[in-house]
Amino acid sequence: MLVVDRSRGTFADTSFSTFPTLISALDCLIMNDSRVIPSRLFGEHEKGGRAEIFLIKPFKNADFTWSALVRPGRKVREGDRIRISPDLVVSIVSCGEFGERVVQLEASGDLYDVLERVGHVPLPPYIRRSDVPEDRERYQTVFARERGSVAAPTAGLHFTPEILKQVEGTGAQIAKVTLHVGLGTFQPLRTEVIEDVRLHHESFEVPAETIRKMDAAKRIVAIGTTSVRAIESDAALAETDLFISPGFQFRRTGALLTNFHLPKSSLLVLVCAFAGTELALAAYRHAVEQRYRFFSYGDCMLII
Repeated sequence: MLVVDRSRGTFADTSFSTFPTLISALDCLIMNDSRVIPSRLFGEHEKGGRAEIFLIKPFKNADFTWSALVRPGRKVREGDRIRISPDLVVSIVSCGEFGERVVQLEASGDLYDVLERVGHVPLPPYIRRSDVPEDRERYQTVFARERGSVAAPTAGLHFTPEILKQVEGTGAQIAKVTLHVGLGTFQPLRTEVIEDVRLHHESFEVPAETIRKMDAAKRIVAIGTTSVRAIESDAALAETDLFISPGFQFRRTGALLTNFHLPKSSLLVLVCAFAGTELALAAYRHAVEQRYRFFSYGDCMLII
């Protein structure tokens, strides 16, 4: 773990095991309790050949209508049907921007129960192997509860029950938000003009109890960029497309635990907004020199 101190403009190498020592009874930790669903589906095209459906998010008030990505994109068109299993068929309703599809899921029984049986864990693309049964828990945070994400809120993957117990021992409050991770979190920026960036909407919830705990805390420690986007969005809304860039006025976030992100990503821009661009990029250069691991299963940075 790299600890970045904004007030001093410094950073220091340590390990995540020291995280509880940097937390006090005056803090409130915000954790995203969204749970990853087995959203990658493989099936047979009714016209012959294999097809892959990657579910992104359901449409509001329509559990069986989803936004999805498909492969091979050129061969899967509007009106086509893909049989995933005897109890799940996917119909292509329409085509959207950036290669997305609107799909209708025809499931026998509870949809999420069917997905648990026939779906595959959407491991990050740089993990070049098929998913295995152990991934269903390994690619989850220990506090994951509310199913709906298609990628793990990765900063939370560093926590173990033992670390959580140590954090609780400091007297700090632990509060939950739910932001279901979709394309809005991980999509690359498609424009060089920050003001033109538009993220996909992601559903989220900030419970009243979490707001109460935040209001009572001296410092709010956000665990991951998804937690930041949830608490910095209007809690009355059910979805957010909040894009945080330098100049953003943080209302809640006092510290941030986050992984190391790719260039040209909205996540790195958010980190620059919180830490300051110059300090954030200096810390990234140091992380590269010290061979920190990037991506979802990589190392982390605590910005205080």
